[in-house]
This record gives sequence, C-alpha cells and structure tokens, in this order.
Amino acid sequence: MRLSRRKLLLDSLFGAGWLGLRSLATGIPLAVLANPRRASAQAVGCGTNPNAQYILLSSSEAGDPLNANVPGMYLIPDIAHPPAVTMAPAQLTLSGQAWTAATPWAQLPQAMLDRACFFHHGTYTVVHPDLANVMSLQGFVSHHEMLVSLLSGELAGCLGTVQSQPLALGPRSASEGITVGGRPQPILSPSALASLLSSPAGPLGQIQQIRDADLDRLNDWYRQNGNPAQRAFIDRYALSQQQARSISESLLSSLAAIKDNSADSQVAAALILFRMNVSPVVSIHIPFGGDNHTDTNLTRETTETVAGAATIGNLWNQLNAAGLQDRVTFATMNVFGRTLIAKDNTNGRNHHGDHHVTIMMGKPFKGGVVGGVELLAKDNDYKATSIDAKGVVSQATALVECPEK
Repeated sequence: MRLSRRKLLLDSLFGAGWLGLRSLATGIPLAVLANPRRASAQAVGCGTNPNAQYILLSSSEAGDPLNANVPGMYLIPDIAHPPAVTMAPAQLTLSGQAWTAATPWAQLPQAMLDRACFFHHGTYTVVHPDLANVMSLQGFVSHHEMLVSLLSGELAGCLGTVQSQPLALGPRSASEGITVGGRPQPILSPSALASLLSSPAGPLGQIQQIRDADLDRLNDWYRQNGNPAQRAFIDRYALSQQQARSISESLLSSLAAIKDNSADSQVAAALILFRMNVSPVVSIHIPFGGDNHTDTNLTRETTETVAGAATIGNLWNQLNAAGLQDRVTFATMNVFGRTLIAKDNTNGRNHHGDHHVTIMMGKPFKGGVVGGVELLAKDNDYKATSIDAKGVVSQATALVECPEK
C-alpha cells in the first residue's frame, strides 16, 4: 500500500479517520464520534481540573542570552547589557511591584505582565547537545522522559486532544526536537502546515460537508438505538452550519497569514493547532541572541531580543483574538544561559550553566520574579541564588502562584 506524505500528515494531526477534524466540525467529543454509545456528560472535559492549560514552549540549544536583560538583572551595576537605546533599562510592574528590565520586556501588554513569572535558576550544563537532558530536568523526570511529553500525556485527557504527544514546529535543528519515550518526534514547518490545510479543497474547506455527514450519521444512529438523554446530548453539543462555517473561515484566515517559518509564523501555527485541539503541547523556537560568543556591542542580542519580545507580545494579542488568553501558558527553556559580568561580556557572552531564566506566562501564574543572582567568586561571575523550602534566598521575592492540582 502506498501512502502519500499528505495523508500521513493529516492522519498524524487528526487521527485515524480524521476524528479530530470531525470533532472540530461537529462540536461532538472525539470519544462519542468513535463510539456513539459513549454519549454522556462524562465524555466531555476534565472533571478533576477544568483549568488545564495548553502549553506553548520556546526552547533553544543555542543557549540564548535571554537571562541577561530580564527583570531581576538590573540590581547589580556590573552586569553587562546592550548599549543600544532599544535595550535601555525601563521600569515595568509585576503584580504591583516595580522592576527594571530591558525596554522590550517593559513594552509587553500589562495584562500579560500581570501573569508573567521570571524564574532565575541554573541548568548545570554548558554543552549545546545537552538540551535533551535539560528538557528532562537532568533526569528527574521519570524514565528520562522530557518534561514536554510528560505534561502532554497528563493534559491530553483533560483537554480531549487528538493526540497525547507534543508537537514541534520549526525550522530548528534536529537536536532541538522533542522525544516521547525516547522516540524523536517529527518537526513540522508552519509553511507546510499552511499548505496542507489552507487549500479550498483541503480539510478546512470541507468542514461543512464533514459536519453534515457526521451529524446525519449520528442522528440516524440515535433514532434507532439511542435514548432521550443521548439524543439531548448530541443536540447540546452539535454545531450549526453557520458555526462550522465560521470556524472554517477563521482558521483559513489565520493560515493565510503564514508566509514563512519565522518565530511569528510558528506562534500563529501553534495557536491554530490548539484551536483545532490537536495536541496539548507545542514546542517552537523564538531566538533571543543565539550562540553569541562574538557579538560586537551585543548587536545580535539586541536585534533578536527586541524581535523576540515583540513576538511574545503578538502572541498575547492573538490569544485574546482567539479567546484563548486563559487557556494557553507560554514558557521558555534553553540549554543554558550566558555569562553576565560587564568587563568580560560587552562584545559577546560565553556559556553559563549557573544562571538561566525560565519565563512562564499564563493564567496559573502571578506576575513576579523568583530568585536572583550572587557573585560566584571562583568564576568571577554571577550565578543564580539558591532557593530553599522557606523561600527565596536573594533580593527578589517569590511571587509565583500555581493552580491547585
């Protein structure tokens, strides 16, 4: 049997028989479409945690200097920052507390900053290919599974996604890919996704026909085999033709805006995948300066930080437009951070395993800074302060709030 690449991709995204696309078109949960006998309220949603989040993770094996210019890095005067006016220190507010950061971070929408946590810590490696180890929290995730695949597996049931595996969007190097059970997952480019789905004769162009065919089939089945409660269930969740058409037009419009594989296009593609309920976790790559050993006046760091923060701000606008601002958490995780002290780093930075910043932005978090830095005398640079069970041992205050289990 010969299978086309297009069919393999569609089956991967929507499941066998395109159940995911059919669920999108009809509004009927996947489990019910697969087995009409399962029509009940228990088949919908996650009873134990209705606040389950989709997760959009930006990761990088380059070890970007993202850690150098965020809130918490302007308390010590001899930390190097780019001299460009676009990276000038600026004040921002996190949950009512004033902080200083590079201008691009201060320009993020306040509503996004109100749920932005900047977590200072170390990854304890200075080797680029160790990203997979960092993603498994240096082996602390069971069976060396990556954190993204662990979270994806846990969230899939609550969100009712087509697949429980995370998805990776590129372009990116193979070593920035993600694994599930040790198996590498394919990297899908936004332009390929747009080409696959946006054709008028493609899957999204057929949503109304798919809706009508499935609802006709389900209604026939329930007339012959169902009870009144099951028929009421279908009536309650079924989308109208106008609703299906609106979904199709909205997604096609979003796909039409994807022209390349840039960070902004990766964000747009990820939100489309969330709206189509394909996977709970999508991994992307937003550059923030890269492997900048030689970077005169930290020029590349400046350019990519300005662009990267703008991409995050654009994410917030797109989330609100799609009604997903309370359903998606954005986070970053790089293989390591970059060296900090000014006398050594005004024209480039080296690998730094003792200071890295993870950013988490979403409804489960209260805006703030966790951790800080202190001088590591033996290396003549600053490292992340230790954090103990009683709180944060630094000038910063722990402000993070997490949801209940």
